[in-house]
Amino acid sequence: MKNYDDCIIFLLAKAYQKAHGNFKKRLHTYGLTPIQHLILEALWEEDGLSAGNVGKKLVLDGATLSGVLDRLASGGWVLKKSDVEDKRVQRIFLTSKSKNLKPRLSLARDQTNEDLLARFSLEEKVLLKRLLRNIQNI
Repeated sequence: MKNYDDCIIFLLAKAYQKAHGNFKKRLHTYGLTPIQHLILEALWEEDGLSAGNVGKKLVLDGATLSGVLDRLASGGWVLKKSDVEDKRVQRIFLTSKSKNLKPRLSLARDQTNEDLLARFSLEEKVLLKRLLRNIQNI
């Protein structure tokens, strides 16, 4: 039996805590959480997605997504509108606030990534991303 500090689950959890905590501190200035930022990232890529498509794209369950979208809307980051053709579908649109702050928020994300990977060689960075994607696709 291996020690807990050799366990991949423990190592991934601790790495997540470190990365998440670092990013959370940077986003605090803007009143955002990492999950809220992730949703904005998806909308910067494709504005006006349905709430369901945001959830599929980011692998978020409906209950989690609903609360996060409500908080983003109340914070002035997004607008929720019924789809023109199907009123049951809710579309999510970026506000001018989220569009205008994109460069700063993207910089915060990039700086967090740089901090986390500063001691890695280029090969190690590429390998780490590949391994994490492989785990994600299991």
